[in-house]
Amino acid sequence: MRKGTGLAPRSRILPKLARRLSPPGFTPLAPKATHERVRNSYERLSETATSSLAQEGPALHSHVCATLVFEGSGLRSADGGVDIERIRSHAAAQLHRVPRYRQRLAWVPFENSPVWVDDEHFNLDYHVRHMSLPRPGDESQLKHLAARIMSQQLDREKPLWEQWIVEGLEGDRFAIVFKAHVSLIDGPGGADLLSVLLGPEPTDEIAEPRTFEPRMAPSQLHLLRDEVLRRIQSPLELGREFGDVIARPREFAASVEARTRAWIDSFTRSRAAVPEGPLNTEIGPHRRFDWVGLELADVRAVKRRLGCTVNDLVLATVAGAMRRFLERRGASLAAFELLAATPVSVYSSPGTLPERIATWPIRLPVAEHDPLDRLELVRTATRDLAQATSPVSAADLAAATRWTSSTLLSQAVLDLDRSQPCNLVVWNVPGPQLPLYLLRSRLLACYPQAPLPANQGLAIALFSYAGRLVWGLNADRERIPDLPLLADELVAAFAELRLASGLEWSRRSLRRRSRSQRRPAPGGPRAEL
Repeated sequence: MRKGTGLAPRSRILPKLARRLSPPGFTPLAPKATHERVRNSYERLSETATSSLAQEGPALHSHVCATLVFEGSGLRSADGGVDIERIRSHAAAQLHRVPRYRQRLAWVPFENSPVWVDDEHFNLDYHVRHMSLPRPGDESQLKHLAARIMSQQLDREKPLWEQWIVEGLEGDRFAIVFKAHVSLIDGPGGADLLSVLLGPEPTDEIAEPRTFEPRMAPSQLHLLRDEVLRRIQSPLELGREFGDVIARPREFAASVEARTRAWIDSFTRSRAAVPEGPLNTEIGPHRRFDWVGLELADVRAVKRRLGCTVNDLVLATVAGAMRRFLERRGASLAAFELLAATPVSVYSSPGTLPERIATWPIRLPVAEHDPLDRLELVRTATRDLAQATSPVSAADLAAATRWTSSTLLSQAVLDLDRSQPCNLVVWNVPGPQLPLYLLRSRLLACYPQAPLPANQGLAIALFSYAGRLVWGLNADRERIPDLPLLADELVAAFAELRLASGLEWSRRSLRRRSRSQRRPAPGGPRAEL
């Protein structure tokens, strides 16, 4: 021991504690070798990915979906259907680029926190599934199918994704309904499978798949021992970070002040009263899905004429559509507002790529009848919010669990996240404007489905691709049985803004959805109500 202190040197404490925690006859590895073994057998989930798993329930899903429609000629099989085996072969050849898609969850004993381990029984046929609509299948049937797939939770005993190949769609087309848990694309090991399956040029080439040799999954004792060692070493890491703070006190003080203001503002907003409305009630597990599209050139023309951003124009369109939709339901709109949760990019410094996504609640002035006044109110709200505060992302909030037990503070973080004062979700994701291909089949459209948070019956996701801006509407099945009407109101609300800007409609943008697109599938939503 150190003379006069009564404490053993730090270098002796950790090995002794590790030996006490180890089973009889077990020889502990040196600290460096222990960490090397951890990296070679499993990876911890990020705080935000852990939170997304913890808050899931029978009615709350933390997976995202997308329905992609392709030309059928490029992947037609000999019998006239879709060549599913070529699609599976193509996926198998690309899976090494997204290793998370061949990993499953394992759980640390007692702590019950999740980690990624290789799935030694991985079966691609389970994840890439094949089915057909009754020919000729229309888009209303495809929407009904996508809603049913969205309503089913992923099996946590297997890698958390599914890809449904759907043939039989009218017009010599087929579809892919893709579903993946948000934890798959979070963190340094995450990636998007669709981004590696689609390419900018048509091709017949399928690479030779690499041999998959799953790493041995750690035992429960291994996971528990590593977790204990990690908790012991966390204060040491904190001490090293504290040394950096001492070296740069001014930068640290400024960072703490800015982050504290942001946290206080986020906490204050999270405790604000949510405007009462028909969208915020307890939701069930079942979903409805609809979509509508606009010409991106028309959206940009209106944006330039009115001097606003595309995001402002999107939010003003949603406000106008919700006004018309709620009026149909007989709601009183006097001084009525809706709060929309909309994502913003968080940058570490100007001119850099966004590091993460945070969420802001934006007030939508649905009581305002004039479309230009609605746009001005939205533009003012987004500008004031951007100047008044710095957004706090889920990663910022969940990072507080780094030095304490996730079973304690993470629950408070989740409660804070669940109480965000919003009536609906509006996501706007820019996509590529050049055509993409799955082997030789061109991608015609991509319709996104955003998950519903707790007690929120509607989520709107936008995606721009190849000159089109599409709106994907995901809703609770019981709370919003008239979802197709809301899709029509989005077109009407944008028409109001375009007319107010003085621009004329192009023939293609003015085209309304066909009757077959708006009617529910046989035995679908309307037939069951």
